[in-house]
Amino acid sequence: MFKKFTNACVKLVQKYLPDPFIFCTVLTLVVFFLGIILTGQSPMRMIGHWGNGFWSLLSFSMQMALVLVLGHALASAPPFKKLLSTLADIPKSPGQAIIIVSVVAVIACWINWGFGLVIGAIFAKEIARKVQGVDYRLLIASAYSGFLIWHQGMSGSIPLTIASGGETVKKLTQGVISAPIPTSETIFHPVILLCSLALFVALPLVNRAMHPDKEQTVSFTPPPEVAAQAGRDNMTPADKMERGPLFSVLIAIMGFVYIVNYFVTKGFLLNLDIVNFIFMMSGIVLHKTPRSYLNAIGEAVKGAGGVLLQFPFYAGIAAMMVGANAQGVSVAGLFSMGFVSISTKVTFPFFAFLSAGLVNFFVPSGGGQWAVQAPIILPAAQNLGVHPAVGSMAIAFGDAWTNMIQPFWALPALGIAGLGARDIMGYCIIDLIVSGVIMGAGIVAYGIFI
Repeated sequence: MFKKFTNACVKLVQKYLPDPFIFCTVLTLVVFFLGIILTGQSPMRMIGHWGNGFWSLLSFSMQMALVLVLGHALASAPPFKKLLSTLADIPKSPGQAIIIVSVVAVIACWINWGFGLVIGAIFAKEIARKVQGVDYRLLIASAYSGFLIWHQGMSGSIPLTIASGGETVKKLTQGVISAPIPTSETIFHPVILLCSLALFVALPLVNRAMHPDKEQTVSFTPPPEVAAQAGRDNMTPADKMERGPLFSVLIAIMGFVYIVNYFVTKGFLLNLDIVNFIFMMSGIVLHKTPRSYLNAIGEAVKGAGGVLLQFPFYAGIAAMMVGANAQGVSVAGLFSMGFVSISTKVTFPFFAFLSAGLVNFFVPSGGGQWAVQAPIILPAAQNLGVHPAVGSMAIAFGDAWTNMIQPFWALPALGIAGLGARDIMGYCIIDLIVSGVIMGAGIVAYGIFI
């Protein structure tokens, strides 16, 4: 019965889910008309919100494109490929392959979400080369499922934001959070840790159970081998500079001195910039020569088109979601208040979680969603006597939850894998259902026991 339901979801998605770019253009039109209908704003005002916000994620877009490109280039370096190949020898069956990819993805995303997205997909791709009979689509979906846990881990933007505190947080929450809330009350609270453990156990088992029968399995098709570089005979001085290790070594020394100093002075604080810096310096070292690294970057860039094209559209969608009318009413505000209005002290965490899951379709960014919902959810939590950490983590849980059926964050993994969203989203629906039960129960328990 479970496998039949999974197969039905896969077929449904493959038939009806369009390319992620079409998906984001549909969302654009939906929010445009919702703003007109629900908030009474004129078409020109909604277009103004859209255009004014369209380029607001340029820095973030570049960071995400680099996550994909630099991670892909690192994975193609001979020593790294050898390491992955060795690890990929561990699973001996399709079931074991699915489980180990799921476990690695969850752990990596708990440490750092950007690192987890890339490493999970790269590892899954290498295992697909080694394990006969494993479904490649499910392997990549399993790697992406680890992203469910990122807000419960050490790079969760919302728990880290409220742990930092400050005037910005105080103003955004309308004074509800006036002092920092330590991570001991969020990420490392016993209930949150139990929820993380439940996902760590459940996701690999659920992913394993979804593996299709042999006749329905889609295996990985390796790309053609790239011809080896020519030798050093008859090369010009410029060619020798490109194909010699000197410049790679000198730049890498500078880079790793900075990396060591960064962790010594700032502690184990991972963000996208330092993750990308580590990826770049490691790639330069492992490729040994500038020419080898440049070739790898050139190949990796081919998969970054979706990120570069779609992120500005999501920035525009987010701007329309928060764009308010003369009375200060926005589409995102109406969504959030709708769930808050039917909540009690006990049910508030769950309904806040659901509202965040809905808003995440249109504002698929943890920081962006926090800015949209915190001014509504946190004062409502205070009025109901709910701890502000609960309201904050409810937003975080909802943001992570519906990423399973929002292709925005899957783009880097899909670019590395060479797949489309419809290839994995059918499996992700099952992970959405299972994780929704775990996370929904977890956030309610958190509200009771904190």
